[in-house]
Order: sequence, then C-alpha cells, then structure tokens
Amino acid sequence: MSLPPQPTRGLRLALALLVSLVLAASLAACGGPEREPPRVDGPVTDGQLARELKGAVSERGAFDHLRALQRIADDNGGNRAAPGPGFTKSVDYVIGSLRRSGYTVDIPTYVGHEHAGPPATLRNVVAQTRTGDPERVVVIGAHVDSVEAGPGIVDDGSGVATLLEIADRLGASPPVRQAVRFVFFGSEETGLEGSTAYVDGLSAEERQKIMLYLNVDMVASSNGGYRVQGGAGHDESTSGPPGSAAVARVLAEQLGTTGVTAETVEFVGDDEWPFVEAGIPSGGAENGDHGVKSEEQARAWGGQAGQVFDPCFHSACDRVDNVNRVVLDHYLHALAGTVAYFATVDEKPFE
Repeated sequence: MSLPPQPTRGLRLALALLVSLVLAASLAACGGPEREPPRVDGPVTDGQLARELKGAVSERGAFDHLRALQRIADDNGGNRAAPGPGFTKSVDYVIGSLRRSGYTVDIPTYVGHEHAGPPATLRNVVAQTRTGDPERVVVIGAHVDSVEAGPGIVDDGSGVATLLEIADRLGASPPVRQAVRFVFFGSEETGLEGSTAYVDGLSAEERQKIMLYLNVDMVASSNGGYRVQGGAGHDESTSGPPGSAAVARVLAEQLGTTGVTAETVEFVGDDEWPFVEAGIPSGGAENGDHGVKSEEQARAWGGQAGQVFDPCFHSACDRVDNVNRVVLDHYLHALAGTVAYFATVDEKPFE
C-alpha cells in the first residue's frame, strides 16, 4: 500500500466436476499436503460456488505463500522492491504458482522507475479463467512489490498470497458465469506504475468488458481491522464510480459471514485508482496501515486501541512474524466468497 494519495496445489472446483476420485488423488499427490477438495454436484446455483470456495481456501495455504515471499526477500537484500532482484524473483514465484494451478499466464511489461534511478522494463502478471463469459470479467488484483525498507509481507504479500490461494482453489476452468481475472501489479510503491500501465494498455472495448475491480492491499496486519472500500466519500475519487458501493456491500456481507463487522472507508489512491479513473466499479479490502485504531474499533475487532493498525508499515519488521493470521483468515474467506458471488451472479448487480 502506498501512502495517500498516492506452494501448495489444491484440487480445483472444475476438476471435482470432471474427473474421478482416482485421478483427483493422483493430482493431490503431485502438489504437497493433501486437502479435501471442494465438491460441486450439479449446475451452479446462486450462492453455491461462494459456499464451496469459502470452504476450500485455507489460511495455511496462503501463509505458505507468505513464507516463500519472505525467503525471496531474505535472499535478495531484505526487500522485494521494484525494480530489483527481490521483485523479479517474486514475479517469477507468482507466475510459477499460477501455472502449477493450471492457468495460462500473460506477462505484460511496463516501464518502471526507482525513486532516483533509471527506467527499467518490469512485469505485471495476469491469469484468467478459461470458463465464464469473457465479455463480463471480474478482476481482482494485488501488488507484488515492497518498499525498499523491508520485505513487505503484509504490504502487500498478504494480498498476493490471498489471490494465489483463491486462484488455486477456484482453478482455471471453474463453473462460473463471468470470467475471473487475477492481476498482480508491480511498482505500486513507486506511484502505481504497474496498475496504471495495465489500465492504460486496455482498449476502450477491453475496459467495457470489466464488470468490476476488487483491490486487495494489506489484509493481515498485526493490529488490523476489517475495512472495505467503495461507495464512501463525496466524489468518485474517494467513493468510486457507480456500482462501487455494491462491490463494497458484498465484501462487507462476506466478512460478516466470517463473524466480523466491517466498516466502509474511502479510497486513498492505491491500485484501484486507475480503474476508478477509467469508470470501472471498484472495491477494496484493506485492514489499515499507519492510522490509529480507536476504542470503538478495538471493541469491535479486538487488538490494541490507541495503536496503529500496522506498526511495521513500510518498515523492515514487515515480516511473517508481523502477520495476524486471524485477520488474514477472515479476509481470505470473505474475498473468496466475494469473487465467487460476482462470478456466478445471474442478474446485473449494478443496475
């Protein structure tokens, strides 16, 4: 998350529909610890995929990705900043994970800049389901890079890990009505360069195909809360285009099913910003960064009142031991449910 305004393989839903238990067992044996696959026993009905996917994703699986990102940072100067070797290895890791999950991966490039360095050609990562209407696409994104000061395991390794776990459990050919696209951006911390280049590179027709964008930036802070973005604020720069409130409402409802009550806050200029500017309905998940948790928030969510949501924000201590696995678990299941809801909803949710 920038300052304002600025690998385990699971068995996937479609495979559960199409292959025998014998083949499923052989696939599980290839991918590390076995986990019970989700089951879909007939045509998709409203809410069914959301229940199945929420039951399939695992906080343990997401945390395994965070450990891998930590190792990458440790082996590359203590950070994953873009440009830099830690960022390059992190992008490679994301690509490999998606391919192991069965996705075809696109790797569009863009020109990024260090704070005081020369331009460099860098990579975003894009993977889309083969099933679902490609004329109506649900897009969920997170940024791969960290600041130079630390490994960025919460900011935004937590978003990357969440997307990878959902992508793995959803699978490349799930029973959905709308296509689902996972996008991993670079250079968020240096001015949203990756996400801006991605949206700028879309034609008007391609932008029209995006039903909504959901940004995931910091969902595991040690003193984190439960906040959603979309629909709050006095203009589109803070509330998002029409339809954004509906995205936030669904995410808040999905958080509610995990036992927590979310509050809706304004957009502050993270990777959702280029989508907002393009008129695409947008929502966001973020648990707070350098803001201070109030007494009321501490009563509702736990944690320490009068302390910042993330004491390791943009610091060297943003490591795996800074991760609040309870917060991560709530957001992971809620985001899985939100993606599945919009991927299977029959009516037009913004009209």
